[in-house]
Amino acid sequence: MPERADDERPGPSDAGPVSRIADQVAAFHRAYGLPVRDRPVDALEVGEMALRQALMDEEVGELREAALAGDLIEVADALADIVYIAYGTAHVYGIDLDAVLDEVHDSNMTKLGPDGRVLRRADGKVLKGPDYRPPDVARALGLDEV
Repeated sequence: MPERADDERPGPSDAGPVSRIADQVAAFHRAYGLPVRDRPVDALEVGEMALRQALMDEEVGELREAALAGDLIEVADALADIVYIAYGTAHVYGIDLDAVLDEVHDSNMTKLGPDGRVLRRADGKVLKGPDYRPPDVARALGLDEV
């Protein structure tokens, strides 16, 4: 079981509101002895990261199978598991994923072209317009103050 002293976040961050899912996944991690770090760490132990990656790969595979089978229930289940694992991985790294998502959303909203139109690639992907601002993830993580 991981060391718990400086590694555990007692509740929602003082930096701002934490989503219900972030709290739920933190509760799961605590109940099962998984890390919930309150400060970002640059790297995980090899085994810890391998587990997080394997969990995500497994769920993405399940999503692919469900989508190909046209099984909406299993698509929804796989998507929920992917989000759950993403939040869990964020807790393991000590990342406030809600803050990062807010920053990425704000950045994504700057992709519009100057005329307010969406620029798209042939396959439908939204492209970056001339006023695009990349996300300041370091700021979202509170690492720009260090």
